[in-house]
Amino acid sequence: MALRAFYAFEFSGNPVETIVEEMIKNARLEERIKGFARQLFETAAKNKKECDKYIITKAQNWDFERIAIIDKLIMRLAICEFLYFEDIPPKVTMDEAIEIAKKYSTEKSGYFINGILDSVLLDLKQENLIKKSGRGLE
Repeated sequence: MALRAFYAFEFSGNPVETIVEEMIKNARLEERIKGFARQLFETAAKNKKECDKYIITKAQNWDFERIAIIDKLIMRLAICEFLYFEDIPPKVTMDEAIEIAKKYSTEKSGYFINGILDSVLLDLKQENLIKKSGRGLE
């Protein structure tokens, strides 16, 4: 749901609240799922430029504008989970991003996203920007 909302946001130019209202609030999903999707989408939309800087740094041999939009969106969402969702283990974020890429993007996107996110995560850990604690969250 967060990916779909982010995709609509990217192409429609509508404000975040409009996307939330039209796509997330009206979805036939459990409230906790809608709440998480909203929080993730809003966080990713707010921090889009910051996430893009991490992607650009790690995709040195790629023209950022030529990276598949779905791949960019998946990576932005994952980076936001790394940085702002303390209760989600990085391994879970990585696994989900790869699975979503396999389902919604190209055949090779899973490998590409894995490589970029793995490198971003390493940098974030070295910069002490990952704030995870508890069993399985390190």
